Amino acid sequence: QVQLVESGGGLVQAGGSLRLSCAASGRTFSGYPMGWFRQAPGKEREFVAAINWRGSSTSYADSVKGRFTISRDNAKNTVYLQMNSLKPEDTAVYYCATSNVIGQTDKQWDYWGQGTQVTVSS
Repeated sequence: QVQLVESGGGLVQAGGSLRLSCAASGRTFSGYPMGWFRQAPGKEREFVAAINWRGSSTSYADSVKGRFTISRDNAKNTVYLQMNSLKPEDTAVYYCATSNVIGQTDKQWDYWGQGTQVTVSS
């Protein structure tokens, strides 16, 4: 059974930074792409970033491009999301996910973590 556990969320002021982590277990982590999504209150879950199995290719939502960086450490079975220059509109529950393919809709991802809350105050 694949398990994904996010951590690193919290409360930060606008302009600040946070680094989210997602620890994976249950299958060969290094063989699969990883992604981050987020869901704000009253909104649908949206794509944030994704990374291929080797870490050689990444993709980002336009809203976070240039501010967020996704990375992975296959030796630690962990994927990260470094978030800089945070804005109040980045406030959401952030989820990591894994699948066999990379896509920008949540239906394309098979396994999900429980989420971690990120709140950005103005």
